[in-house]
Amino acid sequence: MSNKDLFIRSYKGKKVFVTGHTGFKGSWLITILNCLGAKILGYALEPENPQSLYRYISSDINQGSIIDDIRNRDRLINAVLNFEPDYIFHLAAQPLVRLSYSIPSETFDVNVTGTANILEAAKMLKNKCSIIVITTDKVYENKETTYAYREDDTLGGYDPYSASKAAAEIVVSSFRNSFFNINNYGAHQKAVISARAGNVIGGGDWSKDRIIPDIIRSMQTSQPIEVRNPNSVRPWQHVLEPLTGYLLAGALLNENPGLISGAYNFGPEISDHLTVEDLVNIALKCWGSGTWVYTGNESQPHEAGLLKLNIDKAKSILHWQPKLNSTQAIEWTIDWYKQKPDDILIYTINQIEHYLAL
Repeated sequence: MSNKDLFIRSYKGKKVFVTGHTGFKGSWLITILNCLGAKILGYALEPENPQSLYRYISSDINQGSIIDDIRNRDRLINAVLNFEPDYIFHLAAQPLVRLSYSIPSETFDVNVTGTANILEAAKMLKNKCSIIVITTDKVYENKETTYAYREDDTLGGYDPYSASKAAAEIVVSSFRNSFFNINNYGAHQKAVISARAGNVIGGGDWSKDRIIPDIIRSMQTSQPIEVRNPNSVRPWQHVLEPLTGYLLAGALLNENPGLISGAYNFGPEISDHLTVEDLVNIALKCWGSGTWVYTGNESQPHEAGLLKLNIDKAKSILHWQPKLNSTQAIEWTIDWYKQKPDDILIYTINQIEHYLAL
């Protein structure tokens, strides 16, 4: 059975609650779920950028949408209990490393308390539910060596964002042990995994201080791209790679909770990690013009210089593997940004269909 067939069997007609549905990854996720025939309820803040993907696709997606903060515990719990979802995908977060230095307390509040709130809501559900909590590749205590981190490696975090996501992982583990223990699954019928994705790129990301949006803004205005850390190595992957991993994990978790429950890394092959400079040069080639300049300095906030993920667990247990190499991921991303506004929805769906057919 292909992944697309499994996804249709698992999600068609099912209720799927998505936090962070107005964000970059969330917008892609609800577009996929809509293509699969799921019944979607999103819960998130308004998108910050007027160019956000959600503003282009939302009117054509069959979804309910609640605009609120995941820290609003009572409203979040009421939304979940009233909807009675079969699946919960928790993507809502403060997702930016550099911003976390400016709002550390809020970052911890959103990423840790918000995660506890959605899991408490799931705990109150009477129906069976599979829960996928999205964290990050930055949850590991990063020693910045060539070692590729595995799911059982020590959690940590230098910056507030990374530390908050590592703390969210501990919250997930606590709920899994205390309330969703697999040994008592027949009574509660809840299973939860955490998904740790690498550096995600793709069309529709306009976040500040992310390399792809910085590249696009510079190329659209014919300005040199400002690059802070050209030698930093990251596990770059197209947004459809981890999202199909989350959907695959959710489908299998629903069928085999005892086998699938736990944490999973989603990223490119270890041999396919690129530097920021590599990514920028490939993007410039795809765009057809442009230059970049180094703007780093010693006073800028710390950002990891080297980070690699080991994806063997997802490959062996979920039978998931990346379909696009890093160069292809960059090409798909730049091609998306070349589209006219009126073509964005259909082009996004075409990329989804193309990817699922690979």
